[in-house]
Parts: sequence; C-alpha cells; structure tokens
Amino acid sequence: MKILLVHNRYQWAGGEDEVFRRERALLTAGGHEVIDYVRDNEEIARYRWAEKATLALRTTWARDSYKAIRSVMKQHKPDVVHFHNTFPLISPAAYYACRKEGVPVVQSLHNPRIFCPASTCYRDLRNCQDCLGKTVPWPSVLHGCYRRSRLQSAVVASMIAVHRVLKSWDRLVDRYVVFTEFYRRKFVEAGLPSAKIVVKPHFVEDCGVQPSAGRYALFIGRLAPEKGLVTLLDAWKRLAHIPLKIRGEGPLLSRVMEASETSAVQLVTRLDRSDLTRLLQGARFLVWPSEGYCETFGCVAAEAFACGVPVIASGIGVMEELVTDGQTGLTFRPGDPGDLAAKVNWAWTHQEEMEAMGRQARKEYEAKYTADRNYTMLMDIYEQAIRTCRADGPLRAEALAT
Repeated sequence: MKILLVHNRYQWAGGEDEVFRRERALLTAGGHEVIDYVRDNEEIARYRWAEKATLALRTTWARDSYKAIRSVMKQHKPDVVHFHNTFPLISPAAYYACRKEGVPVVQSLHNPRIFCPASTCYRDLRNCQDCLGKTVPWPSVLHGCYRRSRLQSAVVASMIAVHRVLKSWDRLVDRYVVFTEFYRRKFVEAGLPSAKIVVKPHFVEDCGVQPSAGRYALFIGRLAPEKGLVTLLDAWKRLAHIPLKIRGEGPLLSRVMEASETSAVQLVTRLDRSDLTRLLQGARFLVWPSEGYCETFGCVAAEAFACGVPVIASGIGVMEELVTDGQTGLTFRPGDPGDLAAKVNWAWTHQEEMEAMGRQARKEYEAKYTADRNYTMLMDIYEQAIRTCRADGPLRAEALAT
C-alpha cells in the first residue's frame, strides 16, 4: 500500500510527534511505501511581516498546503492519506485537496482541538467542557483559552466554526482514529459521525521486564497544572520516606526544583530513549495524576505496563479507563493529595501485591499495546477508509473549489 502521512510538527516536540514517528516506522517495516508531507511550526519564526499578517486566515484555509498536497498526490498517487496534526500550517483545507484527487482520508485525533481551541479541556484549574457541542466555541474567546489571548482564541474558534458550517469534519474524513473509548464518546458528543470513529490505542516498544522490586516512585510528563503536578507535590509533603523521581519540563519546573531541595523529590534531567526505559524499569510504580480530560491516551502508562510496572492514576477520564484499580495499579480521587498519599503509602508497603499488579500490567500490554496488534488495526482502518471513499464517490468539483 502507498500511504501519504501528513503532520504539522509543534515548536516543542511532544507526544503527537513521537506517535507520528512510531507509526511511520511501523508502516515502513510492514513493507509499505510511505510519503511524508510535514510542516513545522519553526517556520513561523522565519515569516516576514506579511506572512504573519495572513497566518490567522491560513489557519482556516492554508492555500499553500492545499496546493502542495495536491501536487504530492498527483506525483505519488497514494492509496490513502493519514493526517496526524493539521494545526496551524496545514489546515482542514488539505481534506479538500484529498477529496479533489479522490483519495481516502484518515485523521488521528491526538487532542480535542476541534471542540476545544485550547486543546486541553482545562481552564482555571478545573475541567472545562463549555465549548463541547457548540458550532462556535465562543466561551474559549471570552476566557482567552488559547495562549491566554482572546485574539488568538478567536482565530482558532473561527477555524472550528467555519469548518463546522462547511461540514468539513463530516463529509471529508472517511475515518477518525481515537485512542480510548472515553474520547470516542467525547468526539461523538462534539458532533462527529459515530460510524466514522474507530478506537485504536497507541503502541509502545517492548522494552522488557527487569526483575527488580523498584527503588522509587516515578512521574514522567509535562510539568503543568492539568497534569496533576500540584496534587503530586502536595501529596509528597506527607511522603518524605518515599523517593520520587520526576522527569519532565514545563511551566511548573521551578516548583519541582524547589520541592527537590527540601523533600524526597528528585528532578531528572533530559534522557535519551534507552536511559528513559531504564528509569521506568527501576520504578516500583508510576504515578499518573492528571486531573481532567487533557489526556487522549497515556503512552507513559502503556510503557510502564510494558516494563511490568503498575500505575497509580487519578480515577477520571482516560486514566480510569487504562488503569484497572487493584489489577494493573491503583486509582485515587483526582485532585486529592491526601487520597494520593494514602494510595502511594499503601503501594510502597505492600510490595507483593504491587508486584502481582505489575505482572497483570505486563499481560495488559501484551494484549493491547504491542506493535503487531497495532499494525493489524491500522491496516483495517485504512481498508475501511478506502471502502467508504469509494462508496461516497467524488464530490462535485465546483463545490470543492469554493
């Protein structure tokens, strides 16, 4: 199969970029011809003033990406186009290019931006779904949710509203890929056609299990309020006897550094992939304290499962779906440092029970998150998209030219 992968890289590399890399390698290893169309937000820093002035319009309709993707498709004639991120330099205009050429479209939904301009469903230290189901997500503009700017929030909200009115999301995407049942339900609530949404969790590499009782608790992730960092650090004020290693970067970095000077908290500097794996393998358990709906999946939890490491997670949203309390880890009341401290203390003092959960976590990985299983699911999604596109037939060229 010939597959065109489309992705807009972020200024700072994140989980979406890593998933793009992994799935590309998976497809290449499967013998498929993979073509890339990739834009990078680093481009924006090099823009002249005229280009920056039109960036807001191009977030809604990026004519340059539209033309470039049509050119790539004419040259390579892919069987399917798989989009990862289109914001802001590619835009949903790319879907129209694909339909013009009669090529099926698959879109992975790595975040909830099509109904939440901030893409976090988190505002003022609480979960927020004020824009869910609205054609125009005006609450995000009122609160300046995107980059704390009403103007920039209006740009993103306008993009969402325009393509909802045009029904771009409904007509031009043949299959959406989400990673949990929880987020499948959220996107259906947001108005996407349920028949087009397929659940395919991410896969992670099999890094193996090390026979070790684990010498510390571990957090890996962005150091931000929605990730539960405040709850985590408040819990550890009661857990001075338990070493906690934190690996991550973000706006709460200074608070973590401050905590590391007076408690059992240790901040771990940036690591390469092999060192990060060893860090996971040496943990007694992973702590995943995210407080809301900002997570569409939890790659770090799946990686912990692959290492046979159980997870202590907040009992909400995706976390509650991935971690089964008492089987693959423990859950606690989200945002409650006292309950988290109690669960961590129990886990630290019940080594045999946690080792049993670690073995069950490894079985969970083998059943759900391996590369082989993911490859089979991805191929099935592509075939579904191809059949749907053929059944729909080409749209009128005049309609697509508008």
